[in-house]
Amino acid sequence: MKAVTVPRFGGPEVLRVTEVPTPAAGPGEVRVRVYAAGVQPADLAVREGWAPPGVRVELPAVPGNEFAGVVDQLGPDSRGWAVGDQVLGFRPLNSHAEFVTVDGSQLVPKPAGMPWEQAGSLSASGQTAHVALTLLGVGRGDTVLVHGASGGVGTVAVQLARAWGATVIGTASDRNHAYLRELGAIPVGYGDGLVERVRAVAPQGVDAAFDAAGRGALEASVELVSDRDRIGTIVDFPTAARLGLRMLRGPRTAARLAELVELWESGGLRLEIADTFPLERAAEAHRMVGTGHVRGKVVLTP
Repeated sequence: MKAVTVPRFGGPEVLRVTEVPTPAAGPGEVRVRVYAAGVQPADLAVREGWAPPGVRVELPAVPGNEFAGVVDQLGPDSRGWAVGDQVLGFRPLNSHAEFVTVDGSQLVPKPAGMPWEQAGSLSASGQTAHVALTLLGVGRGDTVLVHGASGGVGTVAVQLARAWGATVIGTASDRNHAYLRELGAIPVGYGDGLVERVRAVAPQGVDAAFDAAGRGALEASVELVSDRDRIGTIVDFPTAARLGLRMLRGPRTAARLAELVELWESGGLRLEIADTFPLERAAEAHRMVGTGHVRGKVVLTP
C-alpha cells in the first residue's frame, strides 16, 4: 500500500510517499480502507521527533492519528463490525496510509450523510476539545474564553461549549470573526489589548479559559479568570507550568467520539475543512497546518 512516511526527523521536506507492507488485522482488530485522514499539529510533532505518550516511534514512521473509511478485513476475535461498515476512528500513528489496522473498540459508525472529509477530521480535534472542556468544568451559565477559536480544536470547542449551555468568546484574526459568529461565539481579535477587548464584551466576567493557540493566551487568561483551576492549555505547557495552570490531556474513547457524531447528526456541530490533499502532497498539508492559521482542518485523501 501507499503511505506517508517519515524516514528521518525534520521539516515537511522529509516526508515521502512510499510503498509499505499492507497490514493485516490482528486479534480484536479490524483493517480499514482509509478514505480520509485529518492532519493534526501532533502529526507535525511526530515528523520532528516527538512521540505520543506511551508510543515508541520507529523510523520510517507513518504519522496520522485519525481517519475514516470502510472495514475491509476482520481479525481473529473481532466483534461488532462487518466488512463493508463505514467507520471513523483513531489511533496514535499509521493513519496517513491507504489502510490502517485498529482495535475495534476505537471505531464508531459513520453516519451515511457525513462527508468523508469531515468524518476523517473529527476524532482528534473533537476529542481534544471534549476532554479540555470537561476538565475545565464548562457548563450551563458559564462564560468561557476559547483562544484559537477558528482552528480545528477551537471550532469544535466553541460549538460544544454552546451545546453545553455556555456563552463563548473566541479569539481569532479579523478574517475569521464572521465565521465565529456563525458558530455562536462572540469574536475578539488576539494580540495587544486582548484583555480589554474581552472585558468590553463580557462585563460580567469570564469563568473559564481554554488555550488552543498559545501566543500569550495564558498570560491574558490569568487576568480574566479568577479560578486558575479553570484555565488550561493544549499547546503551551511551559507557560502553564510556570503559572500553575492546567495542561489539558485525557484519553480518547469511542464514547467521546460517538457523542460528537451524535451532536453532528442533530445539526449542532459544523465541521470546517480548509483544504484536502492527496497523500503525495502531504508536505503541503503539513506546511499549511504549520502556519497556525488554518480555519478548521486539513485532510489527506488516500
